[in-house]
Amino acid sequence: MKHQLDFEKPIIELQNKLDDLRQHPEKHSLGISFEEEIKLIEKKLAETRRHIFTNLTPWQRVQLARHQKRPYTLDYIKLAFADFQELHGDRLFAEDRAMVGGFAKLGEHHVMVIGTQKGRDTKENILRNFGSAHPEGYRKALRLMRLANKFGLPIVTLIDTAGAYPGVAAEERHIAEAIAVNLREMTLLEVPIIAAVIGEGGSGGALGIGVADRVLILENAYYSVISPEGCAAILWKDRANAAKAAAALKITAKDLLDLKLVDEIVPEPLGGAHTDHAMSASNLKTHLLKHLEQISMLSVAERLKLRYEKFRAHGHFVEKIDVEANSIPQASAA
Repeated sequence: MKHQLDFEKPIIELQNKLDDLRQHPEKHSLGISFEEEIKLIEKKLAETRRHIFTNLTPWQRVQLARHQKRPYTLDYIKLAFADFQELHGDRLFAEDRAMVGGFAKLGEHHVMVIGTQKGRDTKENILRNFGSAHPEGYRKALRLMRLANKFGLPIVTLIDTAGAYPGVAAEERHIAEAIAVNLREMTLLEVPIIAAVIGEGGSGGALGIGVADRVLILENAYYSVISPEGCAAILWKDRANAAKAAAALKITAKDLLDLKLVDEIVPEPLGGAHTDHAMSASNLKTHLLKHLEQISMLSVAERLKLRYEKFRAHGHFVEKIDVEANSIPQASAA
């Protein structure tokens, strides 16, 4: 099986054994019937899958978020939305295919859907710049969001990027300024905005389309200021400590929900979103519709107020004061 992860090996072995037995029934044990042996292996397979995927480490979830068979933005647009009409270009410099967007229907709602898009093979990854948008990608996203605001259309953003493109060309065209403007402008848009982290949510590249009334995250996605490898390289001077960094960063869906950095976790099929694209899209659509209907009931003033307060509340910290170091020495008697 291609793209298998290390922790999936026991599942793959049992699945291969089951497939082999079905194709060659003469190999089954003589002590029990063929049907009984099939049922035993199926039971063992289900138990193994459940045990592995309910006890994943943060690093294993990062690996699932990067799985090459995982549904990407255009997959979700195809399965969860209807009547998608893609729009191109930032009207300033160029078309960035790492950022896609356009008009679509979500249920009965006309929306503007925007998201970062990766590729599955070398040719597509080059076309999509590995899902890392240039400044023109973020300026295109802002153009589409302003267009949605003009026509009163809710905005849905799908986040799946390791980060904005960090190359010289991006710096020359002011990537930081493009993202900063998006952050400012998204706080002021009057229409409902929902963001969903569907895979990787890396740094400012993710946040550049992530300021929203509601932020959702798929069960095995992650959202972080830096990749585990980047954090490990800085703190431990060795990218081999990525698993340790992933645990320390608190970047999994459950951690983020506990920290109130996301609003809800969207469940995935057991085994990850890549095992059932249709079910994953259905789950995402259900949650998007639920939140869209909730925030659409708010007035514009209330929606903007809550959106501002939501992001102002991020970044709490606790300061521990060293009592002994800060104590005032007592004067001694002469």
